[in-house]
Amino acid sequence: MTDANFKYELFFELSPDLLCIAGYDGYFKKINPAVSKLLGYTMEELYSRPINDFVHCADKRITQQARNELIKSKPLYNFENRYVKKSGEIVWLSWTSLPVDSDQLVFAIAKDITHTKRLEADRSTLLTNLTNTNEDLKQLTYTTSHDLRSPVNNLLAVLDMLDISKINDEEAVELITIVKLSGEYLKETLDNYVDALSEKHQDMASIEEVDLNRSLNNVLKSINSLIETSKATIHIDFSKLDTIKFNKTYMESVFLNLLTNSIKYARPDCFPVISIHSEKVNGRDQLTFSDNGLGLDMEKVKDKIFGLHQKFHNHKDSKGIGLYLVHNHITSLAGKISVESKVNEGAKFTMSFKQ
Repeated sequence: MTDANFKYELFFELSPDLLCIAGYDGYFKKINPAVSKLLGYTMEELYSRPINDFVHCADKRITQQARNELIKSKPLYNFENRYVKKSGEIVWLSWTSLPVDSDQLVFAIAKDITHTKRLEADRSTLLTNLTNTNEDLKQLTYTTSHDLRSPVNNLLAVLDMLDISKINDEEAVELITIVKLSGEYLKETLDNYVDALSEKHQDMASIEEVDLNRSLNNVLKSINSLIETSKATIHIDFSKLDTIKFNKTYMESVFLNLLTNSIKYARPDCFPVISIHSEKVNGRDQLTFSDNGLGLDMEKVKDKIFGLHQKFHNHKDSKGIGLYLVHNHITSLAGKISVESKVNEGAKFTMSFKQ
């Protein structure tokens, strides 16, 4: 054996990929040790039996069809099929095969892609589960929004029947007015949710020019009592950017969830101070929301912060839904949201929107 032949033989023997020379008769003529190592058969067993004996029964037909194409002098690239190891375990192989018609031989290289196939299967399962979860959540939201409209309408009807001109207590009149405004806002919000969900079932939620002051004021009116009780201070600055292309219902939901979270998770030693401002940054509309609340340990919460049912504080009203909805609203319309936070130093949410 010449030195060159020895090197070629050494390359054949040491290659981690499966190197095969097969005959048109369907038998291996020469294989490297990697084939035996992967499939678990001895070299003698592999040479003595037709190649199709080692192919998974579900792939025998397509493998035979591919072999027939090779015999017609047609090369084969990235052909995938399953083989059954001696242990019974199934492996996926990706083949590149070149026929040499004059010698009635096929030269082939195969790579073990079992791990990749498993990852694809896991990803497919995960996507299916996420889709099912999203459908369940959508249906729950739709049902809840739809079913709540009746009692809200009844409440508003009762309030309309009250003749506040006959009530002498000014404080009572003010409270009734607040309840009525809150009820009307709740009714409008529920109607918008139902409409948005119905629309999204057919297509993406509509994008419109959203007036930030108007959307925020709607939310502030609806939670006026909560703001007064908590003695929260809210600094608002929309002077640099007063409208954003987004969805009105989503925007009000974002404001509502971030505001109520800031008040709910305020530090016990001080009143809530909330800052909301907007501007253009690098050509994109940006909305920033910050507070001085309990904050979060970002090292601990990491990517879980926007997860469904993720709770980071021991509060009796915590449901782990608010930030999930905020994130879903922003990202579903191609926006981005990021968080900066430290324990007892509040949180800052930066939202950028698609132009």
